[in-house]
Amino acid sequence: MIKAGIIGGAGYTAGELIRLLINHPETEIVFINSTSNAGNKITDVHEGLYGECDLAFTDELPLEDIDVLFFCTAHGDTKKFMESHNIPEELKIIDLSMDYRIASPDHDFIYGLPELNRRATCTAKHVANPGCFATCIQLGLLPLAKHLMLNEDVMVNAITGSTGAGVKPGATSHFSWRNNNMSVYKAFEHQHVPEIKQSLKQLQNSFDAEIDFIPYRGDFPRGIFATLVVKTKVALEEIVRMYEEYYAKDSFVHIVDKNIDLKQVVNTNKCLIHLEKHGDKL
Repeated sequence: MIKAGIIGGAGYTAGELIRLLINHPETEIVFINSTSNAGNKITDVHEGLYGECDLAFTDELPLEDIDVLFFCTAHGDTKKFMESHNIPEELKIIDLSMDYRIASPDHDFIYGLPELNRRATCTAKHVANPGCFATCIQLGLLPLAKHLMLNEDVMVNAITGSTGAGVKPGATSHFSWRNNNMSVYKAFEHQHVPEIKQSLKQLQNSFDAEIDFIPYRGDFPRGIFATLVVKTKVALEEIVRMYEEYYAKDSFVHIVDKNIDLKQVVNTNKCLIHLEKHGDKL
């Protein structure tokens, strides 16, 4: 049994992580740390876990009692914690923030996208969990990068649910603004673009194109719907074969032969990919 601890347990990311760990047959949650909710029941915050979790939040950090530590903290806080605390040598760490997603000689975190780095992730001591948009976009492009087909700029339009902004209320996550509305933000400069480029270059060393990414805020809570456009002269049938071959051993990625919708994946681990070709545009 793998014993797990969580830091930053009150947010949406932590709530989903707790649900996954509770339902995993080989994990046991030892503690869920939240300084702002210490002493409160987990179900006081994550009400969807009634009947599944009887733990309470704590402000203690018994790191010696666990095998793996998850960080669900704000961006920047994991790095501060790592620099200011004595971490047991054998403790594995999985960081859900963006602090260690970009490879650097200053750290040994592995970029934990299983469809790209499964073997390295399984044996890593420190894992950086990919970003949400980054995961979606990479899954759409990795097979092309493997076959050295990304030689021109990639156009991406993607819309995300409101929970992607986190649990803290804000002007653009307020229901009366978000409902029946949509908007663009961080056009061409979203913080996930560097990690996408890093992964594509890992498979296609010659990759030097731009990711022209336009993110949208959607009026729904969960999920990401993305459309990606690249140019290629390769026949659609051959491209479908490439995708099916690439994801043959990946349980959560499915190549489908008809148009997809968001409800097919919300509240699941799934990613559905549909491929179409019009002239040289895929």
